[in-house]
Amino acid sequence: MPVAIKRKPIYFQPDSRRVITQFFVPGDAERVRSIIKKVIDLSEDECNLIFHQVFRQFSNRHRNITRLLENNFNNIKHFCKEMDINCDQLTQETKFVIGAYFTKEYSIESAAFFNPSIVEDPYQGDLPAGHKRVILSFRATGEGHISSIAFRSGLIDNNNDITFEPAGEFIDAPEMVTRHVYDKKLFLEKLHEMKIEKEVIGLVMDQLKDTFIYGELQAAIGKVTAEATLSYTDKKVVKAINWLARSHYEVTFSLDTAISDRVLFPISYAESSGIEDARFVRFTNDDGSVMYYATYTAYAGFSILPKLIQTKDFYHFQVMPMHGEHVQNKGFALFPRKIKDQYAMLSRNDGINNYIMFSDEITLWQNAHQIQQPQYPWEFIQIGNAGSPLETEHGWLVVTHGVGPMRTYSLGATLLDLDNPEKIISQLKTPLLTASEKERDGYVPNVVYSCGAIIHNNELIIPYAMSDYASTIASFSLDEIFDELVPKSKPKGMPPDTRGDILLADDDATLRTLASRTLSQAGYHVSLASDGADALMMIGREHFDLIVSDIDMPNFDGFQLLQILNEKNIQIPVVFMTGYQEPEFRKKSAELGAVYFLQKPFKPGILLEAVETLLQL
Repeated sequence: MPVAIKRKPIYFQPDSRRVITQFFVPGDAERVRSIIKKVIDLSEDECNLIFHQVFRQFSNRHRNITRLLENNFNNIKHFCKEMDINCDQLTQETKFVIGAYFTKEYSIESAAFFNPSIVEDPYQGDLPAGHKRVILSFRATGEGHISSIAFRSGLIDNNNDITFEPAGEFIDAPEMVTRHVYDKKLFLEKLHEMKIEKEVIGLVMDQLKDTFIYGELQAAIGKVTAEATLSYTDKKVVKAINWLARSHYEVTFSLDTAISDRVLFPISYAESSGIEDARFVRFTNDDGSVMYYATYTAYAGFSILPKLIQTKDFYHFQVMPMHGEHVQNKGFALFPRKIKDQYAMLSRNDGINNYIMFSDEITLWQNAHQIQQPQYPWEFIQIGNAGSPLETEHGWLVVTHGVGPMRTYSLGATLLDLDNPEKIISQLKTPLLTASEKERDGYVPNVVYSCGAIIHNNELIIPYAMSDYASTIASFSLDEIFDELVPKSKPKGMPPDTRGDILLADDDATLRTLASRTLSQAGYHVSLASDGADALMMIGREHFDLIVSDIDMPNFDGFQLLQILNEKNIQIPVVFMTGYQEPEFRKKSAELGAVYFLQKPFKPGILLEAVETLLQL
């Protein structure tokens, strides 16, 4: 039975009014010098007039417009020195005006506001019982399809109704601090993983010690570029070295900013073409302390780099790349605590299947084990996680996404074993959520997607994107989800003296009824499945002593069913029954390990005799 969906009347739409300023260079060095000269040649009155126009038009759109203009003047003032202009003799207004010509506004979410995740707010004080503060993160996309991370603050009450604080009037860029000690061996290994290998790497790195800081790397790069003639490819490699170095950084926001005022924007840092799909998780350390992590993918136009954010308070963020053979794709989701003294993370290394990884270090991942592959029509193209696993008494609840016909995305659910999350307990046969008619249209049609959910007041709350354009929220009863996912050894009310549990799988309704009646009257408990896919899901939820299956069935035939049981080392005896007369069917049944082969049509007594013989073994 499908789990009931409660769609919340909450919508997060792109807002083109949300703007930040960016450093802007409108051309080559000659053009920069020409613009500076034109401003210098203005009269004092003309320059003051331009300054006051800029100030009137933009001071109500940015918290400190003059500081932003001055910063961008400082970015190009080395040109002034080349032009023999004494910057100390320039008026403050002149500096502001020059800065204004090298500044532009960027609307961070004008194109899309999507792929949300949700975590508990670090501050939970002064709340009534059953209430919880939450922070949502979003992938905000603007001009040029450049993505950043934006935030919103909300409150869930004891009825699981959710309200959100309105977004502030200003967006603040953080102060960036490049403060990191690099390990030379790891740095070189990461370049190799990124498939960046040229002689110029040695020219730079051979100048450095086993550990080095950013300034030392820049000095080494400067020496190489000054002394050697670099090809176009060599220059690209040097750019990649710089990109990797700048991927380690820290940013700090002012304490007087609201959460919606803070944006992690890529242009000023290492992710020049965007920050994609951050999956935030509240991580509890062994000592009980809490750290918030987010995995995401940085893109610079020529390479992708899986990265990790950590923060305790959402004011100060540390950012670093993840290393290892198996962090070369997208869709990483950390577990919220260590498992058997190791960090654990879900991934989709091959772009198709779900994997799990374990590591002693949170940034180094050297092994991966496939745990899940597409099984059902709504996920035949690929399956992946939709955020970090959620710990419950029944196991790790993982919201998944699947891609089916017409590239339709759906959200599903899988339950992993708490102590051994490599083991899948069960998976929903049908999706939790697909796009409604109102959610189908957008930048990428027919897609619902999430980067993280939360459990509160016995409900699963999932914020999700609608067709890669806007976002909303839905909730689901945990009891209903676990009624579908949690294995049941015996149905309620089943007497303890049942002779055995039998799964009968056949797409012929008449045969199912007759066979079920015969076995039930003999004291067996019989569960019915109409095809192989239905049988697989029931096997995941319940205990069976014997499977009686037709061979020719839709959605996994009997042979495919037994093959999957063999692959997953599920040892339940299987009896095949079929109307096929060809000897090869009997031969293949034996090769797969079927314990008995019944040729249709057969008398009910023949089936009963076979079952009684097998269950007495």
